[in-house]
Amino acid sequence: MPTVKKKLLKGLPAPTTGAHETSTLTARQFIDRLKQYQSDDELEKISRYFKSGEGQYAEGDQFMGIKMGVLFSLAKEFAGMPVPELEKLLENKIHEIRAGAISIMDKESRSKSISQERLKEMFNLYLQRHDRINNWDPVDLGCLNLTGKFLFDKPRTVLYKLAKSKNVWERRSAIVSTTYFIRQNDTDDTFALAEILVDDKEDLVHKGTGWMLRFAGDKKPGQLLAFLDKHAARMPRTLLRYAIEKLEKKKRDHYLNLKKAPVKSKH
Repeated sequence: MPTVKKKLLKGLPAPTTGAHETSTLTARQFIDRLKQYQSDDELEKISRYFKSGEGQYAEGDQFMGIKMGVLFSLAKEFAGMPVPELEKLLENKIHEIRAGAISIMDKESRSKSISQERLKEMFNLYLQRHDRINNWDPVDLGCLNLTGKFLFDKPRTVLYKLAKSKNVWERRSAIVSTTYFIRQNDTDDTFALAEILVDDKEDLVHKGTGWMLRFAGDKKPGQLLAFLDKHAARMPRTLLRYAIEKLEKKKRDHYLNLKKAPVKSKH
C-alpha cells in the first residue's frame, strides 16, 4: 500500500529542466508548477477557512486554491532556491505562493546537512520580510523549525523584541519559534515569552502561546504548573484551555475555577 507521502506526490508533473540544480531554481518555475494545481473547489474551501474578509485578521489576503499537500510536496523539490528568488515569491500577492516560499525554507532547514550560512540567510529573509506574512500558517511554517534552529546556540534577544511588537504575526512568531528549543528540553524562553504575552489581546497569539505552553509542559510539567499557579486566574480563556489540555481533569478544573474566581485585593 502506498504511503501518505507517495500519495501526495502522485500525479505531480516531472520537474522542469534543471529544477534540481539549485542555482537554476527560480520563483517563476515554482509559480508555474503551482498553477497546474489550481482548483476552484479548493479556492472556495480556503476562502472560508482563512479569515480574510473585511475586519478579519487577514483582511485582503488573496488565494488561488492550492491544496497544502501539493504545496508542501513542491516545496521539497525546490529546496535550495536562491534567496533572491525566495524573496520574489514572498513579494507575490497570492497567499499560497508566499506560503510556498516559507515552506521551501522550512523543508530545507530540517536537513541535518544544512550549513549555518544557508540557515542564516533564510532566517534573515524570514525576519526582514516579515511584512509579507499576514496569516498564521506562514508564521508556523517559518517558526516550527527554521527560526529556533538558527537561534538555538545564539542570543535570543530578537524573540523578546518580537514578543513586544505591535504586529500580531511578529508576536506569534516569537512564541512559536521556541518549538525547536522545547524539542531539545530547553523550555525557559517559552515560559519567559509566555509571561510577556499572557495579557495579549489577540486570539491567535493566545492559541500560539497556549500551544507552546502545553508542549513545554510535556517536557517540564512542574514548570507549567508553576506558571499556571501564577497566571491562570488572569489568562485569556483560550490561552488557558490550550495550555491545560493535557492535564488530568482534576487539575484542568482547578485552573478553570481559578479563572472564574474573583481576584482578591491586596489592600
